This record gives sequence, structure tokens and C-alpha cells, in this order.
Amino acid sequence: MAQTEPGGDTATHVASTPLYRVAVGCYIGLIVLLGAWLVWLAPPPPGLLSPLLIVFLLPLLLGLRGVLYRRRYTLQWTGMLSLAYFMHGLVAATGPASQRWLGSAEVILTIGYFGAALMVLRRGKIAHKARQKA
Repeated sequence: MAQTEPGGDTATHVASTPLYRVAVGCYIGLIVLLGAWLVWLAPPPPGLLSPLLIVFLLPLLLGLRGVLYRRRYTLQWTGMLSLAYFMHGLVAATGPASQRWLGSAEVILTIGYFGAALMVLRRGKIAHKARQKA
């Protein structure tokens, strides 16, 4: 790992702040919500379960390690990825009544992750620019 600055941010890693922990909680919550949604809460027809699990959970699981290890680049691309889940949540929240609360929960978790990750990354960018000027 790169040399840690006083604020905890480096060129490749972000500091472990309360805001970072909110981002991780929302990210893991999104994984748990989608897994529960597809397996228990509103399962699709039996033939579609495996493909939907792969389509919905695999991208999130691929980014999980980088998010947990506080990698700056992973936070960036998973933030952009969360926008696709935001759109899915909006569609589900305006769809059938039985899935509205699931879609709403997905929207809340994606907004939470995107916002928290964006603020964590912005804080690191500002600190990096301040160190360059000094």
C-alpha cells in the first residue's frame, strides 16, 4: 500500500472515514437486498433465477473487494455502476405494487452509496490538490 498521508488518503486509497463506512454499508446493503429480492422476496420464474442472479449480483460482487480495500478507482467505477441500479430501482418503484418497496429501498441504497462515495472521492481530490500546492 502507498505511504499514508496525515488525512489517511493516498493516490490509490481513500481514508477510512465515517462517510466511507456509510458508502460500504449502502454497497453491501444493495448486494443483500438484490440477493434477497431475487431469491426470497419476489423470485422470478425458475428458469430465469440463475441468469438474473448473474446479471444483477456479479457486477456488484466484482467491485466488493476493491470497495472493502478502499481503492479509489474501484469507488469511482462502482459509483457509476450504481446509477444502473438506481434506474432499475426507479422502474421497480413505479411498477407492480408488490415490488414498490423493494424498488424504493434500492433507490435509497444507490443514492446513499453514490453520494457517500462521491463525497469521499471529492475530499481526497481536494486534499491531494492542497498537498500539491504546498
